[in-house]
Amino acid sequence: MQQRSEPHDSLDDFPTPPWATRALCEWLEGQIDGGLTGLTCREPAANRGHMVEPLSEYFGQIFASDIHDYGIGYPVFDYLFDGDDRYDFTITNPPFRLAQEFIEKAGKTSEIGFAMIVRSAFLESVGRYKELFSKNPPSFVLQFSERVVMHKGKLSAKGSTATAYCWLVWLDGEYPTRFDWIAPCRKRLERESDYPSAPLPPSPGDT
Repeated sequence: MQQRSEPHDSLDDFPTPPWATRALCEWLEGQIDGGLTGLTCREPAANRGHMVEPLSEYFGQIFASDIHDYGIGYPVFDYLFDGDDRYDFTITNPPFRLAQEFIEKAGKTSEIGFAMIVRSAFLESVGRYKELFSKNPPSFVLQFSERVVMHKGKLSAKGSTATAYCWLVWLDGEYPTRFDWIAPCRKRLERESDYPSAPLPPSPGDT
């Protein structure tokens, strides 16, 4: 069962665990000649910065904003209406109900590529296929082999979920769509500093 229903005017506040963003960046490092350090990246749904921080470990410059002021100091913009400035990459966790619009905007404003973390069920829907995927399919679908736990309104190292997530990645000149898994990597990519309010839970097999 995968249920995550939000009101139409909801901020869809589900922060992304930093390790899941590092997993994407590591994958991108293997795809982009010269790596990511000299590239710019836009994060238009920055929330409290949980994706911005790991992105800054890989990219040369991050441009972060959000439609809501979470008290972090990021500029407050509505991504869908804030102009057409271009960046090398756009990477974000889009509001579920606006994910298609975010994808369309990122496709117009990203020089090299863009990526969105979405529920794996986002790949379903006849309407989404007709309006989006049949016209602009992703270059890669990267399915997490581990569950990515997202809690509403907070970031926590603990918890479980029945919802599966994947990264959809569009890279310039890459087609048709290829499917791959993100191998287990949470234990390796997670940091104590990712969760300043609580220590990491023991990993399976730890004593």
